[in-house]
Amino acid sequence: MGPKDHVALFTTADDLEPTCYSQVVRHPEWREAMDVEFNALLQNHTWRLVPYTPGMNVVGCKWVFRLRQCICVSRLATRTKRNRIMCAFCNVLFMLYFLVYVDDILVMGSDSQRVSGIVAKLVAEFKIRDMGAPSFFLGIETVPFSDGVLLSQRRYIQDILKRAGMVDCKLVSTPVSVVRSDDADTTPYADPTHYRSIAGALQYLTVTRPDLSYAVNRLCQHMQSPTTADWSLMKRVLRYVKGTLGLGLSIRRSLSTAVHAFSDSDWAGNPDDRKSTSGFAVYVGTNLVSWSCRKQRTVARSSTEAEYNALADVSAEVTWLVSLLKEIGFPPASAPTLWCDNLGATYLCSNPVFHARTKHVEIDYHFVRDKVAKKEIQVHFISTKDQLADVFTKALPSTRFSFLRGKLNVAAAPS
Repeated sequence: MGPKDHVALFTTADDLEPTCYSQVVRHPEWREAMDVEFNALLQNHTWRLVPYTPGMNVVGCKWVFRLRQCICVSRLATRTKRNRIMCAFCNVLFMLYFLVYVDDILVMGSDSQRVSGIVAKLVAEFKIRDMGAPSFFLGIETVPFSDGVLLSQRRYIQDILKRAGMVDCKLVSTPVSVVRSDDADTTPYADPTHYRSIAGALQYLTVTRPDLSYAVNRLCQHMQSPTTADWSLMKRVLRYVKGTLGLGLSIRRSLSTAVHAFSDSDWAGNPDDRKSTSGFAVYVGTNLVSWSCRKQRTVARSSTEAEYNALADVSAEVTWLVSLLKEIGFPPASAPTLWCDNLGATYLCSNPVFHARTKHVEIDYHFVRDKVAKKEIQVHFISTKDQLADVFTKALPSTRFSFLRGKLNVAAAPS
Protein backbone atom coordinates (compact mmCIF):
# COMPACT_ATOMS: atom_id res chain seq x y z
CA MET A 1 0.00 0.00 0.00
CA GLY A 2 1.26 3.48 -0.78
CA PRO A 3 1.82 6.06 1.96
CA LYS A 4 -0.87 8.57 0.99
CA ASP A 5 -4.16 9.01 -0.75
CA HIS A 6 -6.85 6.39 -0.15
CA VAL A 7 -10.45 7.02 0.84
CA ALA A 8 -12.44 5.21 3.51
CA LEU A 9 -15.77 5.92 5.11
CA PHE A 10 -16.46 4.04 8.31
CA THR A 11 -18.42 4.02 11.53
CA THR A 12 -16.86 3.71 14.97
CA ALA A 13 -18.48 2.30 18.08
CA ASP A 14 -17.63 1.64 21.71
CA ASP A 15 -18.88 -1.09 24.00
CA LEU A 16 -21.74 0.73 25.77
CA GLU A 17 -24.54 1.23 23.27
CA PRO A 18 -28.27 1.65 23.92
CA THR A 19 -30.41 -1.24 22.79
CA CYS A 20 -33.83 0.43 22.74
CA TYR A 21 -35.56 3.81 22.55
CA SER A 22 -36.50 3.85 26.25
CA GLN A 23 -32.81 3.83 27.20
CA VAL A 24 -32.02 6.64 24.78
CA VAL A 25 -34.65 9.18 25.82
CA ARG A 26 -33.13 9.48 29.31
CA HIS A 27 -29.94 10.99 27.84
CA PRO A 28 -29.99 14.47 26.21
CA GLU A 29 -26.93 13.70 24.08
CA TRP A 30 -28.66 10.71 22.50
CA ARG A 31 -31.83 12.69 21.82
CA GLU A 32 -29.69 15.36 20.16
CA ALA A 33 -27.94 12.68 18.08
CA MET A 34 -31.33 11.40 16.91
CA ASP A 35 -32.36 14.90 15.88
CA VAL A 36 -29.13 15.38 13.95
CA GLU A 37 -29.57 12.06 12.19
CA PHE A 38 -33.19 12.72 11.34
CA ASN A 39 -32.40 16.19 9.97
CA ALA A 40 -29.58 14.73 7.87
CA LEU A 41 -32.04 12.25 6.35
CA LEU A 42 -34.37 15.10 5.49
CA GLN A 43 -31.61 17.22 3.96
CA ASN A 44 -30.39 14.33 1.82
CA HIS A 45 -33.95 13.68 0.56
CA THR A 46 -33.85 10.09 1.79
CA TRP A 47 -37.60 9.63 1.30
CA ARG A 48 -40.67 11.29 -0.19
CA LEU A 49 -43.97 11.27 1.67
CA VAL A 50 -47.00 10.09 -0.32
CA PRO A 51 -50.68 9.66 0.65
CA TYR A 52 -51.57 6.26 2.05
CA THR A 53 -53.76 4.03 -0.09
CA PRO A 54 -55.38 0.68 0.85
CA GLY A 55 -53.13 -2.27 0.13
CA MET A 56 -49.98 -0.16 0.24
CA ASN A 57 -46.92 -1.95 1.66
CA VAL A 58 -45.72 0.44 4.38
CA VAL A 59 -42.01 0.28 5.17
CA GLY A 60 -41.28 0.39 8.89
CA CYS A 61 -38.17 1.81 10.55
CA LYS A 62 -35.87 0.95 13.42
CA TRP A 63 -33.28 3.05 15.20
CA VAL A 64 -29.86 1.46 15.65
CA PHE A 65 -27.75 3.36 18.16
CA ARG A 66 -23.98 3.62 17.88
CA LEU A 67 -21.72 5.61 20.17
CA ARG A 68 -19.91 8.49 18.42
CA GLN A 69 -21.52 7.56 15.13
CA CYS A 70 -19.95 9.31 12.17
CA ILE A 71 -19.17 8.90 8.52
CA CYS A 72 -15.51 9.47 7.91
CA VAL A 73 -13.37 9.93 4.86
CA SER A 74 -9.67 9.17 4.72
CA ARG A 75 -7.20 9.30 1.88
CA LEU A 76 -4.65 6.84 0.67
CA ALA A 77 -3.35 6.57 -2.90
CA THR A 78 -1.58 3.46 -4.14
CA ARG A 79 1.59 4.05 -6.12
CA THR A 80 2.12 0.50 -7.38
CA LYS A 81 0.16 -1.94 -9.48
CA ARG A 82 -0.37 -4.24 -6.52
CA ASN A 83 -2.97 -4.55 -3.80
CA ARG A 84 -5.89 -3.40 -5.97
CA ILE A 85 -9.03 -5.26 -5.14
CA MET A 86 -11.92 -2.81 -5.52
CA CYS A 87 -14.71 -2.46 -8.04
CA ALA A 88 -13.29 -0.01 -10.49
CA PHE A 89 -13.39 2.80 -12.97
CA CYS A 90 -10.35 2.40 -15.22
CA ASN A 91 -8.90 4.07 -18.28
CA VAL A 92 -5.41 4.41 -19.73
CA LEU A 93 -4.58 7.35 -17.46
CA PHE A 94 -5.81 6.41 -13.99
CA MET A 95 -7.84 3.95 -11.94
CA LEU A 96 -10.36 4.43 -9.14
CA TYR A 97 -11.68 1.60 -6.98
CA PHE A 98 -14.80 1.68 -4.82
CA LEU A 99 -15.99 -0.66 -2.09
CA VAL A 100 -19.45 0.27 -0.82
CA TYR A 101 -21.33 -1.32 2.08
CA VAL A 102 -24.50 0.61 2.99
CA ASP A 103 -23.08 4.00 4.12
CA ASP A 104 -19.51 2.74 4.54
CA ILE A 105 -17.31 3.42 1.51
CA LEU A 106 -13.70 2.61 0.74
CA VAL A 107 -12.07 4.22 -2.29
CA MET A 108 -8.60 3.78 -3.78
CA GLY A 109 -6.94 5.46 -6.71
CA SER A 110 -3.72 5.66 -8.67
CA ASP A 111 -4.07 9.45 -8.92
CA SER A 112 -4.16 11.38 -5.64
CA GLN A 113 -5.76 14.46 -7.23
CA ARG A 114 -8.63 12.43 -8.65
CA VAL A 115 -9.11 10.70 -5.29
CA SER A 116 -9.31 14.16 -3.68
CA GLY A 117 -11.79 15.17 -6.38
CA ILE A 118 -14.00 12.20 -5.47
CA VAL A 119 -13.82 13.20 -1.81
CA ALA A 120 -14.82 16.77 -2.70
CA LYS A 121 -17.84 15.53 -4.66
CA LEU A 122 -18.90 13.30 -1.77
CA VAL A 123 -18.59 16.28 0.59
CA ALA A 124 -20.79 18.34 -1.72
CA GLU A 125 -23.53 15.69 -1.72
CA PHE A 126 -23.34 14.14 1.76
CA LYS A 127 -22.34 15.01 5.30
CA ILE A 128 -18.90 13.44 5.64
CA ARG A 129 -15.70 14.20 7.52
CA ASP A 130 -12.08 13.72 6.41
CA MET A 131 -10.42 11.54 9.07
CA GLY A 132 -7.02 10.87 7.50
CA ALA A 133 -5.59 7.42 6.76
CA PRO A 134 -8.03 4.50 7.16
CA SER A 135 -7.60 2.41 10.29
CA PHE A 136 -10.97 0.76 11.00
CA PHE A 137 -13.52 -0.44 8.45
CA LEU A 138 -16.55 -2.70 9.10
CA GLY A 139 -15.03 -3.98 12.33
CA ILE A 140 -11.68 -4.74 10.66
CA GLU A 141 -8.62 -2.86 11.84
CA THR A 142 -5.82 -2.16 9.37
CA VAL A 143 -2.36 -2.20 10.92
CA PRO A 144 0.24 -0.90 8.45
CA PHE A 145 3.84 -2.13 8.42
CA SER A 146 6.84 -1.63 6.13
CA ASP A 147 5.72 -3.64 3.09
CA GLY A 148 2.04 -4.26 3.68
CA VAL A 149 -0.85 -4.24 6.10
CA LEU A 150 -2.30 -6.57 8.73
CA LEU A 151 -6.09 -7.01 8.78
CA SER A 152 -7.08 -7.60 12.39
CA GLN A 153 -10.35 -8.06 14.29
CA ARG A 154 -8.84 -7.84 17.76
CA ARG A 155 -11.57 -5.60 19.20
CA TYR A 156 -14.26 -7.77 17.63
CA ILE A 157 -12.71 -10.88 19.24
CA GLN A 158 -12.72 -9.19 22.64
CA ASP A 159 -16.41 -8.42 22.21
CA ILE A 160 -17.16 -12.07 21.33
CA LEU A 161 -15.28 -13.30 24.40
CA LYS A 162 -17.25 -10.90 26.62
CA ARG A 163 -20.57 -12.06 25.16
CA ALA A 164 -19.59 -15.70 25.69
CA GLY A 165 -18.27 -15.14 29.22
CA MET A 166 -14.84 -16.44 28.20
CA VAL A 167 -12.62 -13.42 28.86
CA ASP A 168 -10.50 -15.27 31.44
CA CYS A 169 -10.58 -18.72 29.82
CA LYS A 170 -7.60 -21.05 29.58
CA LEU A 171 -5.74 -21.20 26.27
CA VAL A 172 -5.31 -24.02 23.75
CA SER A 173 -3.04 -24.30 20.71
CA THR A 174 -5.61 -25.54 18.17
CA PRO A 175 -9.32 -24.79 17.67
CA VAL A 176 -10.33 -28.45 17.18
CA SER A 177 -9.06 -31.51 19.04
CA VAL A 178 -7.70 -34.37 16.92
CA VAL A 179 -9.33 -36.82 19.37
CA ARG A 180 -13.00 -37.40 18.58
CA SER A 181 -15.16 -38.56 21.48
CA ASP A 182 -17.58 -41.43 20.80
CA ASP A 183 -19.70 -40.75 23.89
CA ALA A 184 -20.40 -37.04 23.39
CA ASP A 185 -23.16 -35.51 25.52
CA THR A 186 -26.28 -35.26 23.34
CA THR A 187 -28.25 -33.23 25.90
CA PRO A 188 -29.76 -30.16 24.16
CA TYR A 189 -27.91 -26.97 25.02
CA ALA A 190 -29.93 -24.82 27.41
CA ASP A 191 -29.68 -21.60 25.38
CA PRO A 192 -29.62 -22.36 21.63
CA THR A 193 -30.13 -18.65 20.78
CA HIS A 194 -26.89 -17.81 22.58
CA TYR A 195 -25.11 -20.61 20.71
CA ARG A 196 -26.34 -19.29 17.35
CA SER A 197 -25.32 -15.75 18.26
CA ILE A 198 -21.73 -16.74 19.09
CA ALA A 199 -21.48 -19.06 16.08
CA GLY A 200 -22.67 -16.27 13.80
CA ALA A 201 -20.13 -13.89 15.32
CA LEU A 202 -17.36 -16.44 14.74
CA GLN A 203 -18.42 -16.72 11.11
CA TYR A 204 -17.61 -13.04 10.56
CA LEU A 205 -14.29 -13.53 12.33
CA THR A 206 -13.20 -15.90 9.54
CA VAL A 207 -13.02 -12.83 7.26
CA THR A 208 -9.50 -12.24 8.61
CA ARG A 209 -8.88 -15.61 10.28
CA PRO A 210 -8.94 -18.42 7.70
CA ASP A 211 -7.38 -20.72 10.30
CA LEU A 212 -10.80 -20.81 12.01
CA SER A 213 -12.75 -21.86 8.92
CA TYR A 214 -12.90 -25.62 9.60
CA ALA A 215 -13.78 -25.22 13.28
CA VAL A 216 -16.48 -22.63 12.63
CA ASN A 217 -17.93 -24.71 9.78
CA ARG A 218 -18.35 -27.63 12.17
CA LEU A 219 -20.04 -25.45 14.78
CA CYS A 220 -22.46 -23.97 12.25
CA GLN A 221 -23.66 -27.42 11.19
CA HIS A 222 -25.47 -27.67 14.54
CA MET A 223 -27.17 -24.28 14.65
CA GLN A 224 -30.70 -25.69 14.65
CA SER A 225 -30.39 -28.00 17.66
CA PRO A 226 -27.06 -27.52 19.44
CA THR A 227 -26.13 -29.93 22.20
CA THR A 228 -24.00 -29.58 25.30
CA ALA A 229 -21.19 -31.28 23.40
CA ASP A 230 -21.47 -28.67 20.63
CA TRP A 231 -21.16 -25.90 23.21
CA SER A 232 -18.03 -27.58 24.58
CA LEU A 233 -16.55 -27.56 21.07
CA MET A 234 -17.40 -23.88 20.75
CA LYS A 235 -15.70 -23.10 24.05
CA ARG A 236 -12.54 -24.76 22.75
CA VAL A 237 -12.64 -22.52 19.66
CA LEU A 238 -13.03 -19.48 21.92
CA ARG A 239 -10.09 -20.60 24.06
CA TYR A 240 -7.96 -20.84 20.91
CA VAL A 241 -9.16 -17.41 19.75
CA LYS A 242 -8.29 -15.92 23.15
CA GLY A 243 -4.74 -17.25 22.82
CA THR A 244 -4.30 -15.87 19.29
CA LEU A 245 -5.86 -12.46 19.88
CA GLY A 246 -3.09 -10.59 18.07
CA LEU A 247 -3.18 -12.60 14.86
CA GLY A 248 -4.66 -11.32 11.60
CA LEU A 249 -4.42 -11.70 7.85
CA SER A 250 -1.19 -10.29 6.46
CA ILE A 251 -1.28 -8.64 3.01
CA ARG A 252 2.11 -7.79 1.53
CA ARG A 253 3.42 -6.26 -1.67
CA SER A 254 3.89 -8.99 -4.25
CA LEU A 255 5.94 -8.93 -7.43
CA SER A 256 3.54 -11.39 -9.04
CA THR A 257 -0.16 -11.35 -9.95
CA ALA A 258 -0.21 -15.06 -10.81
CA VAL A 259 -3.25 -16.92 -9.50
CA HIS A 260 -2.76 -20.32 -7.88
CA ALA A 261 -5.02 -22.37 -5.64
CA PHE A 262 -4.89 -25.41 -3.37
CA SER A 263 -7.83 -27.80 -3.25
CA ASP A 264 -8.45 -30.65 -0.80
CA SER A 265 -11.18 -32.92 0.50
CA ASP A 266 -11.52 -35.21 3.50
CA TRP A 267 -13.39 -38.20 2.07
CA ALA A 268 -16.40 -39.31 4.17
CA GLY A 269 -14.92 -37.50 7.15
CA ASN A 270 -18.23 -36.74 8.88
CA PRO A 271 -19.13 -39.80 11.03
CA ASP A 272 -22.81 -38.81 11.24
CA ASP A 273 -23.68 -38.79 7.53
CA ARG A 274 -20.38 -39.74 5.83
CA LYS A 275 -20.34 -36.60 3.73
CA SER A 276 -16.98 -35.15 2.78
CA THR A 277 -15.57 -31.74 3.67
CA SER A 278 -14.05 -29.63 0.89
CA GLY A 279 -11.67 -26.74 1.25
CA PHE A 280 -9.62 -24.45 -0.94
CA ALA A 281 -7.22 -21.53 -0.68
CA VAL A 282 -6.69 -19.10 -3.57
CA TYR A 283 -3.65 -16.83 -3.83
CA VAL A 284 -2.82 -13.86 -6.03
CA GLY A 285 0.94 -13.73 -5.96
CA THR A 286 1.90 -14.43 -2.37
CA ASN A 287 -1.34 -13.12 -0.85
CA LEU A 288 -4.28 -15.27 0.21
CA VAL A 289 -7.42 -13.64 -1.25
CA SER A 290 -10.11 -16.33 -1.08
CA TRP A 291 -10.75 -19.48 0.94
CA SER A 292 -13.58 -21.83 1.75
CA CYS A 293 -14.52 -24.76 3.94
CA ARG A 294 -17.85 -26.51 3.46
CA LYS A 295 -19.49 -29.90 3.77
CA GLN A 296 -20.35 -31.40 0.40
CA ARG A 297 -24.04 -31.70 -0.42
CA THR A 298 -23.93 -35.39 -1.39
CA VAL A 299 -22.11 -38.49 -0.19
CA ALA A 300 -19.07 -39.16 -2.38
CA ARG A 301 -18.66 -42.78 -3.45
CA SER A 302 -14.90 -42.51 -3.78
CA SER A 303 -12.05 -40.28 -2.72
CA THR A 304 -11.65 -39.28 -6.38
CA GLU A 305 -15.24 -38.04 -6.48
CA ALA A 306 -14.78 -36.08 -3.27
CA GLU A 307 -11.59 -34.46 -4.57
CA TYR A 308 -13.21 -33.73 -7.92
CA ASN A 309 -16.12 -31.97 -6.22
CA ALA A 310 -13.57 -29.81 -4.44
CA LEU A 311 -11.77 -29.12 -7.73
CA ALA A 312 -15.03 -28.03 -9.33
CA ASP A 313 -15.65 -25.57 -6.47
CA VAL A 314 -12.21 -23.99 -6.66
CA SER A 315 -12.38 -23.89 -10.47
CA ALA A 316 -15.56 -21.82 -10.26
CA GLU A 317 -13.97 -19.49 -7.67
CA VAL A 318 -10.81 -19.03 -9.71
CA THR A 319 -12.85 -18.35 -12.86
CA TRP A 320 -14.70 -15.56 -11.05
CA LEU A 321 -11.48 -14.14 -9.60
CA VAL A 322 -9.75 -14.05 -12.99
CA SER A 323 -12.78 -12.28 -14.43
CA LEU A 324 -12.60 -9.70 -11.62
CA LEU A 325 -8.87 -9.13 -12.11
CA LYS A 326 -9.41 -8.58 -15.83
CA GLU A 327 -12.24 -6.15 -15.16
CA ILE A 328 -10.12 -3.98 -12.86
CA GLY A 329 -7.16 -4.02 -15.23
CA PHE A 330 -4.87 -6.71 -13.81
CA PRO A 331 -5.27 -9.87 -15.91
CA PRO A 332 -3.01 -12.77 -14.81
CA ALA A 333 -0.03 -13.32 -17.10
CA SER A 334 -0.64 -17.09 -17.25
CA ALA A 335 -3.42 -19.58 -16.64
CA PRO A 336 -4.17 -20.17 -12.94
CA THR A 337 -2.63 -23.27 -11.38
CA LEU A 338 -4.70 -25.61 -9.20
CA TRP A 339 -2.89 -27.98 -6.83
CA CYS A 340 -4.56 -31.26 -5.83
CA ASP A 341 -3.12 -34.13 -3.75
CA ASN A 342 -5.26 -36.87 -5.36
CA LEU A 343 -3.64 -38.51 -8.39
CA GLY A 344 -6.94 -39.93 -9.65
CA ALA A 345 -8.59 -36.51 -9.74
CA THR A 346 -5.49 -34.97 -11.36
CA TYR A 347 -5.38 -37.59 -14.13
CA LEU A 348 -9.09 -37.15 -14.85
CA CYS A 349 -8.50 -33.49 -15.69
CA SER A 350 -6.33 -34.39 -18.67
CA ASN A 351 -7.60 -37.87 -19.60
CA PRO A 352 -10.49 -37.69 -22.10
CA VAL A 353 -11.43 -41.35 -21.51
CA PHE A 354 -14.33 -41.54 -19.09
CA HIS A 355 -14.23 -44.83 -17.23
CA ALA A 356 -17.37 -46.52 -15.90
CA ARG A 357 -16.21 -46.21 -12.31
CA THR A 358 -16.05 -42.40 -12.62
CA LYS A 359 -19.31 -41.86 -14.48
CA HIS A 360 -21.05 -40.57 -11.36
CA VAL A 361 -18.75 -37.52 -11.32
CA GLU A 362 -19.45 -36.71 -14.95
CA ILE A 363 -20.91 -33.20 -14.52
CA ASP A 364 -18.03 -31.92 -12.41
CA TYR A 365 -15.64 -33.75 -14.72
CA HIS A 366 -16.89 -31.90 -17.79
CA PHE A 367 -16.81 -28.53 -16.03
CA VAL A 368 -13.19 -28.85 -14.88
CA ARG A 369 -12.08 -30.73 -17.99
CA ASP A 370 -13.50 -27.98 -20.21
CA LYS A 371 -11.49 -25.36 -18.32
CA VAL A 372 -8.32 -27.44 -18.68
CA ALA A 373 -8.93 -28.14 -22.39
CA LYS A 374 -9.33 -24.40 -23.05
CA LYS A 375 -6.11 -23.77 -21.08
CA GLU A 376 -8.03 -21.52 -18.71
CA ILE A 377 -6.67 -23.46 -15.72
CA GLN A 378 -3.89 -25.95 -15.06
CA VAL A 379 -4.26 -28.83 -12.59
CA HIS A 380 -1.15 -30.34 -11.02
CA PHE A 381 -0.46 -32.93 -8.36
CA ILE A 382 1.04 -31.93 -5.02
CA SER A 383 2.05 -34.14 -2.11
CA THR A 384 -0.18 -34.17 0.95
CA LYS A 385 2.54 -32.69 3.16
CA ASP A 386 2.61 -29.62 0.89
CA GLN A 387 -1.18 -29.33 0.59
CA LEU A 388 -2.09 -26.01 2.23
CA ALA A 389 -5.85 -26.64 1.99
CA ASP A 390 -5.44 -29.54 4.43
CA VAL A 391 -6.18 -27.07 7.24
CA PHE A 392 -9.74 -26.58 5.88
CA THR A 393 -10.77 -30.24 5.86
CA LYS A 394 -9.80 -31.87 9.15
CA ALA A 395 -8.53 -31.41 12.70
CA LEU A 396 -4.73 -31.29 12.80
CA PRO A 397 -2.02 -31.69 15.45
CA SER A 398 -0.59 -28.49 16.86
CA THR A 399 2.70 -28.54 14.92
CA ARG A 400 1.06 -29.19 11.55
CA PHE A 401 -1.71 -26.68 12.25
CA SER A 402 0.72 -23.90 13.17
CA PHE A 403 2.79 -24.56 10.04
CA LEU A 404 -0.23 -24.32 7.72
CA ARG A 405 -1.58 -21.29 9.58
CA GLY A 406 1.63 -19.49 8.74
CA LYS A 407 1.32 -20.48 5.08
CA LEU A 408 -2.15 -18.88 5.07
CA ASN A 409 -0.43 -15.58 6.04
CA VAL A 410 -2.14 -15.53 9.43
CA ALA A 411 0.37 -13.77 11.66
CA ALA A 412 0.91 -11.03 14.21
CA ALA A 413 1.90 -7.52 13.18
CA PRO A 414 5.69 -7.16 12.78
CA SER A 415 7.27 -5.43 15.74
